[in-house]
Amino acid sequence: MLVPFETTRLSANVGGLDISFEHGKMAKQASGAVLLQAGGTVIHVATVNQPLEVERGFFPLTVNYQEMSYAAGRIPGSYFRREIGRPSERETLVSRLIDRPIRPMFKKGFRDEVQVVAAVLSADDHTNPDVLAITAASAALHVSAMPFGGPIAGARVGYIDGKFVLFPTYKQCDNETSLNLIFAATRSAIVMVEGGANFVSEDLVVEALEWGHKQITPLFDMQDELREKVGKPKIEVTPPHADEKIAAYVEEIATPGLKAACEITAKMARRDAKDAAKSKALESVAEKFPEVEDAVKQASLALADLDKHIVRQRVHDQGIRLDGRDTTTVRPLSIQTGVLPMTHGSALFRRGETCAMCVATLGSSRDEQRIETLVGENTKRFMLHYNFPPYCVGEVRPMRGPSRRDIGHGALAERSITPVLPNPDDFPFTLRVVSEIMDSNGSSSMATVCGSCLALMDAGVPIKEPVAGIAMGLMKEGDDYIVLTDILGDEDALGDMDFKVAGSANGITGIQMDIKIASGIPYDVLRRALSQSHDARMHILNHMNMCLAAPRPQLSALAPQMETVFINPEKIRSVIGPGGKNIKAITAETQADIDIEDSGKVAIFAPNSESLQKAKAMVLYYDQTPEPGRNYLGTVKKILEVGALVEILPGAEGMLHVSQLDVERVERVEDLLQLGQEVWVKVIELEPGGRIRLSRKAWLMEQAGQEINLDDFRRPAPREGRGDRGDRGDRGGRGGYGGDRGRR
Repeated sequence: MLVPFETTRLSANVGGLDISFEHGKMAKQASGAVLLQAGGTVIHVATVNQPLEVERGFFPLTVNYQEMSYAAGRIPGSYFRREIGRPSERETLVSRLIDRPIRPMFKKGFRDEVQVVAAVLSADDHTNPDVLAITAASAALHVSAMPFGGPIAGARVGYIDGKFVLFPTYKQCDNETSLNLIFAATRSAIVMVEGGANFVSEDLVVEALEWGHKQITPLFDMQDELREKVGKPKIEVTPPHADEKIAAYVEEIATPGLKAACEITAKMARRDAKDAAKSKALESVAEKFPEVEDAVKQASLALADLDKHIVRQRVHDQGIRLDGRDTTTVRPLSIQTGVLPMTHGSALFRRGETCAMCVATLGSSRDEQRIETLVGENTKRFMLHYNFPPYCVGEVRPMRGPSRRDIGHGALAERSITPVLPNPDDFPFTLRVVSEIMDSNGSSSMATVCGSCLALMDAGVPIKEPVAGIAMGLMKEGDDYIVLTDILGDEDALGDMDFKVAGSANGITGIQMDIKIASGIPYDVLRRALSQSHDARMHILNHMNMCLAAPRPQLSALAPQMETVFINPEKIRSVIGPGGKNIKAITAETQADIDIEDSGKVAIFAPNSESLQKAKAMVLYYDQTPEPGRNYLGTVKKILEVGALVEILPGAEGMLHVSQLDVERVERVEDLLQLGQEVWVKVIELEPGGRIRLSRKAWLMEQAGQEINLDDFRRPAPREGRGDRGDRGDRGGRGGYGGDRGRR
């Protein structure tokens, strides 16, 4: 007997999209699991928690987002034909989108290991599953026993024809919207923002978030209703805190040292001074409270709280930050372009103690990155890669390729610069920028935006306008919200917000915000932060303009040279040749890359100007059309009784009649010509049917200094009623034609 599935299903229409939650059908052994469906897109999220045997000192949360190829009816293109190994860049970025808003929602003191697995099981061609996975993850955690302070919901807002659109389709995001803004929110506030834009204003971003937040109310209602029906009792967690006596003693003995350390403006010296003050305090606590088993652990908690309190109180009470600045000042800037002699473009950008070395490289369209996605294979002409080596923060750790953070920072910078890149039809180069972080003390991703823009300009890439970025911070003390411009690393760690904004003088192109307080921030504070970021961005752009105001007028001499030519589409086969013989010969001789489109457009990328001109000439050689009166060095392809077929251009053969072989009479064609022999000829006529008539005789006469009249060599019109009997030539005494050969 078949037993029906016992499921709980809820549905609602959100922004024109029908979304449903289903629980109980799958993953029953997980701590919490939800199936979310929107259109033909189905996402399954399962989450599990388990106690740790050893305290790790941080909240061990892992989020894995997977896009299964079968979801879109595809077979993976990998060698093994299965989804294995490293996650794709997109899967990594979406995993971060889920992780960032849910991590602050767990109650302090919860130290179980938590894993969230989100898998796309079905995918249509218009509903993007990324933001839906945020909501599905929240729902799975909300119904579980874990102390998750949700629900939260994720959505995407577009801006099309002057109107906001919730959950825009793939097509709308690619071609129609000027804003692609992803956000996550609790019922009361925004907690995460990620997106790109085409030069939109700060006010429009806030309006988009306010509008989108109102639209997703049904997603909170559904999650709460689902919890009421199937939710498990939440685990009780007591936030960690130090014993009052130990905390008071720590404050007494450590405050002077920590305050003195906060007066040191240099990062590394300040860190060493803080570490020394904390170590001294821990030793003193161990001596003072030998009877307390975990006295040192409790003292460490007290020291962390004390350090945070001292830093934040100084900013709140005095308006002075760790490096002595006020809340709106940008750190000193140092900029140099053309730093590396053999690269196409380079720039060194330093802001305070954060420094990025950015290097731009140009390539042909063959260098484009090919990406396999649920909606098909795409190509990518601009790549920005961010590297964060351990030495940039004075640490030692293994180097095992880019981390999730590295990929996320690179994607943010890439998204911020993309809107100012030249149109691929006008500038068909593939572009890659690598940002090597040399020093880091706050917002190396925004330093990457500035340095990468300058490196592209240094290479001669005609970007539309310069782009700069800045990171904003926040400290909430009581009812006061203090917005900080250009935050330091410690201000990020001890503050309540990391808000990165990039753009040009004409508007925002990239944005990312993470809020560490579950209550979020009011919209008026968000407006203030964006306004401050605009002022800081303009300050940085002005300094960038002092160093390099516009792209260099010429491409770097070391960069590939490029030119576009157009050939007759019917000649493409000749350029390519049998089995690619001709195109391979051109590329081997000139070291050029040649891209040919069906329209006849040929893009030639060469390592230098000489190579470019040579490759261009070789390509155009195959595009020639025989011209009457022009001389050609041809090759004998076939010997006939009445003459020879001579190839004068690739794919173009003409008839060299025996009567046109020489100024003197020739008895046999073989007496003068052999197969494969090269021979100079002149085109004397292009017949309507496409036949080409050639003459060596006319060429010889011309070489002898005689004046040539092509009409004397052209075939006369056939007699009425007799038709055209072919090219009999001037073979003597035939119908009054005369000739120079006499009798046979």
